[in-house]
Amino acid sequence: MGADEGGVSRPGRLILYLGTAAAVIGLSKAHAVASDYVWSGSSRFAWSLTFIGLLGLTAYAFGLPEQPRTRRAALLSALLATLSAAAVISLVQLVVGDALLPRVVVFGSVLVLIPWYALCAEITHDTDVWASERDRVLVVAASSELESLESDLRRAPERPALVVGWLTPDETEFASVPPMRPLLTAASDLRATVVVLSRAAQSNDDVVLQASQLHQEGVRIRTLSMFYEQWLGKLPINELERLSLLFDIGEVHAAWYARVKRLVDIVLALCGTLALLAIMPFVVLGDLVANRGPLFYRQARTGRNGKPFDMLKLRTMREYRTDEAADWTAEDDSRITPFGNFLRRTHLDELPQVLNILRGDLSVVGPRPEQPHIVADLIDKIPFYGLRHVVRPGLTGWAQVKYQYAGTEAETLEKLQYEFYYLRHQGIGLDLRVVGRTARSVVGREGR
Repeated sequence: MGADEGGVSRPGRLILYLGTAAAVIGLSKAHAVASDYVWSGSSRFAWSLTFIGLLGLTAYAFGLPEQPRTRRAALLSALLATLSAAAVISLVQLVVGDALLPRVVVFGSVLVLIPWYALCAEITHDTDVWASERDRVLVVAASSELESLESDLRRAPERPALVVGWLTPDETEFASVPPMRPLLTAASDLRATVVVLSRAAQSNDDVVLQASQLHQEGVRIRTLSMFYEQWLGKLPINELERLSLLFDIGEVHAAWYARVKRLVDIVLALCGTLALLAIMPFVVLGDLVANRGPLFYRQARTGRNGKPFDMLKLRTMREYRTDEAADWTAEDDSRITPFGNFLRRTHLDELPQVLNILRGDLSVVGPRPEQPHIVADLIDKIPFYGLRHVVRPGLTGWAQVKYQYAGTEAETLEKLQYEFYYLRHQGIGLDLRVVGRTARSVVGREGR
């Protein structure tokens, strides 16, 4: 993902969104003047805003402005993003039988925004290159903590960074004869811009004294937990239990957020229900050819406050024996049928869960629900695992877009670090990021 959500990419994304709004609003007002009507007082005002949001979502889904690394890739992504938004709004107009937006606004926006999106991608790419050179990280921690941090930085950072050096807490202590300050010397020699301190390093007075001097010199100082949050979008394993009670959860402690989230869930689920009805003839035909058996699959999952519910999916596997039912699902599970594999790769198998959202079992965004017997096992092994059940589980979630499919207990523990990050930062902004990244994952045929 690179610098996908880091602060360095936000200027490029901000100017992309501002340009989108300017293009659609400018063309809408020009058409209103030419056709002699008041744009802000017409129904086209709301549809213009909808089109702006749709363009922003498709741009994000096609990786703009962060992912393209060549001008050709940026132009192709810009073309696909704008045409996809134009196709959706045109389809809506066809279904309702009304010209909600003039064609000059829809297709004029496409022509204006293709070069604009490509320019934003180039600006963001140049900024990311500069930022990756800027964040030079010196770590004061045990070797096991360093290995885990470096692995996460290679896989899915929120902000680009390079580990340029490592010291153990003992190695950073003052030496009086001859006078030495190892942390100060290492930070200077390595041109470190960020110093990360483990919990053991924070309890060492010599380390803290040297870090305070570096802080006065402009070097950023972070605890290991803070670095994980800001650069990686997760909470480290060894911090989960200590931090499990030290933050508010939006869905529990902010009534306004819970109400807005539920309202958005219902609106999106109703739209998803229409999509489900539209694909059902195709699914029925595919099942007859390469996925014989029941159309839907019900599986018990653990919901909010530990309450079990039946989660609906389109069946993708052959009917398995009783002794197979408790198995974790593997990436290339032999039980998956040919048509079921297609449904999984396109994520269409998840679509019936919009009915679970309407019933209140699920939210659009939240921790992914697990089977009750797996939950019972993990709660015994991880005392703070049950905290994830204080909110509604989700159709998608921060852990799903940040980490691979979890098919083992070890991988589930890894995903739990991202789920705790989501609980700690739960809000409309993060929910929108998750939805956008999910759209990008589906378009890019990533994830599971």
